[in-house]
Amino acid sequence: MLRIDNLTHVYPNGTRALDGVTLEVPRGMFGLLGPNGAGKSSLMRCIATLQIPTQGAIRFGDLDVLANTDALRRILGYLPQDFGVYPRVTALDMLDHLAVLKGFAHRKERRETVDALLHQVNLWDVRKKALAGFSGGMRQRFGIAQALIGQPQLIIVDEPTAGLDPEERNRFLNLLAEIGENVVVILSTHIVEDVADLCPSMAIIASGRIVRIGAPLQLIASMNGRVWRKTIARDELGAHQRDHEVIATRLFGGRTVIHVLADANPGDGFEPMQGGLEDVYFSTLAGTRRQAA
Repeated sequence: MLRIDNLTHVYPNGTRALDGVTLEVPRGMFGLLGPNGAGKSSLMRCIATLQIPTQGAIRFGDLDVLANTDALRRILGYLPQDFGVYPRVTALDMLDHLAVLKGFAHRKERRETVDALLHQVNLWDVRKKALAGFSGGMRQRFGIAQALIGQPQLIIVDEPTAGLDPEERNRFLNLLAEIGENVVVILSTHIVEDVADLCPSMAIIASGRIVRIGAPLQLIASMNGRVWRKTIARDELGAHQRDHEVIATRLFGGRTVIHVLADANPGDGFEPMQGGLEDVYFSTLAGTRRQAA
């Protein structure tokens, strides 16, 4: 289990990226959900020991992470939001080079490891293709392959499905689900569907703070009987935002559909609906903004 206690990080310019984050992450897939700029990447970099927080503690099992950064890196697999590769190098050669850097000195052992990873992420047939020719989804699967070198116990993936088409996204999520059966995997994303599809436990981060923790199914159940829907004209949105707690808006067939949060039927043409994780997410962010106002 990964334990984070009262983690705060303030950048030299005074920006408080993390503000007293306390979190327990069990084995399996864990979703960290939050909007852009919420502090997700800052938290991931602190866990990965790429930046030292201003204060707080991180423990992975019995390991004091901040006091033993090298030990953590030996058991860490990290796929950042943007990772660099040499575009003219083949997937096979690049993965072999990264395995050398990870300490696989013996050629036979290294080759067996690299071959197994290429099969696992379904890139074996294109192993001799230059990385410059890879699609976005193929690049992300290569990123997972490099993160898995050395059989890590803790894996961090930061916004892994951003920009992927639906087919590649589905393939990538299936790969993550397979990996997450036996190790701790933190999925940091702003895409609600990714967390809903994969993660039995999750947290929501906003303005550098953890504002909600729980199991997606339980969080969704907490919305039962409290989410109401109505289709309106676009110019009616302002009035409804004044009169109701609007947590989400979307377009459907050229009309605006709003979701509001209310313990009782708000009337005025609203109909009850089964809330989802997206409603949990948006209502949590709306509540956080109200508190900050």
